[in-house]
Amino acid sequence: MEALPKKILPLLRQKPRRLKAVDGFQQVLTVLLVLLSVFMLLPLVYIFNHALKPYHELFVYPPNFFVRGPTLDSFRELFLVASVSTVPMTRYLFNSVVISGLAVVGVTTVSALCAYPISKHSFPGNRLVFSTIILTLMFAPEAVQIPRYLVVSELGLMNTYLGHILPLVAMPVGVFLIKQFIDQLPGELLEAAKLDGASELQLFARIVLPVCMPAIATVAILTFQASWGNTETSTLFMQDDEMKNFPFFLTTLTNHLANNVARQGAAAAAALVMFVPNLIIFLLFQGKVIATMAHSGIK
Repeated sequence: MEALPKKILPLLRQKPRRLKAVDGFQQVLTVLLVLLSVFMLLPLVYIFNHALKPYHELFVYPPNFFVRGPTLDSFRELFLVASVSTVPMTRYLFNSVVISGLAVVGVTTVSALCAYPISKHSFPGNRLVFSTIILTLMFAPEAVQIPRYLVVSELGLMNTYLGHILPLVAMPVGVFLIKQFIDQLPGELLEAAKLDGASELQLFARIVLPVCMPAIATVAILTFQASWGNTETSTLFMQDDEMKNFPFFLTTLTNHLANNVARQGAAAAAALVMFVPNLIIFLLFQGKVIATMAHSGIK
């Protein structure tokens, strides 16, 4: 083994330099960010504690933030209510899982296929189409309920899974986020691939989609959250109870009761069941969300 050069030996003998000390402003900023993080975690802590509270803690005044006598009675009550229901709770959960899964696939596919030509192809009305998509972000969901109902009714999609999914497929936010990612892709790279004989489908599948994976993951999360907690389609388009989803079942737990106390424990447990899938999916893909927001210019 050759001897090390003489100039390198003194460098190896030097002690590693200490990192630059953190100044007072950075310390204060760190403390403030930690406090803000703890504050933002409070709703998560509350929903878990609320589902474990016995009935005498659910209605105590002033209310307790943390549970003092944790119990699973709320979950037992939820399964008891579900056991006497005309439609099993598992049917509602199955519908929600199927609807959410198909909605995620449909929205991400349609959004990506719509964003790619708008970003990388010039055609008459290109800017008008994109401006119209952005304009639709201004409409409140209540403003399009009647048109949605007429479309679903005329297409004969009442009491079908497509009746749940179709109103969610047109997602302007998804098109916007994916387009912002595709805009970063150099046009020269696509032209070089075309010269090598790549078709449009190959360009989209092998070049565009890998670049857009953070945006696609973000759109998938947003779609799952929207479809998992959606009650509009079950209320408006589904007359058959077997085709309704779990959020609708949650709204029926405390309806038409003689008082406001009954089934509150079951409602708290069901709310936790509704919340946990959203939390798990967001924690798994939070890095993709941060990357998407950084590249799309959303602050």
